[in-house]
Amino acid sequence: MRLSREEVEHVALLSRLKLTDDEVARFTGQLNSILGYFDELKAVDTSAVEGTTHVVPMVNVLREDIVRPSLPPEQVTANAPERVDDFFKVPRVVE
Repeated sequence: MRLSREEVEHVALLSRLKLTDDEVARFTGQLNSILGYFDELKAVDTSAVEGTTHVVPMVNVLREDIVRPSLPPEQVTANAPERVDDFFKVPRVVE
């Protein structure tokens, strides 16, 4: 697949880029070169390659999810500017 000059100009317009004629010509060549590499990759036989989600092994680095006692509500809301019973009182944001 090759991009035409008009297609590059259209993408520039959609991207709100003002390109000079020289830039359009240069980017047309560069984008076509990139698309050429994709064509080369399509020709490679990848049927024996196992699918991956990461290139390096990943392990879970989070701590164990252990239930622990939490602070009592009175202590949590002790420094709140306003509270109602065991809840924080905040300004209404929805009409």
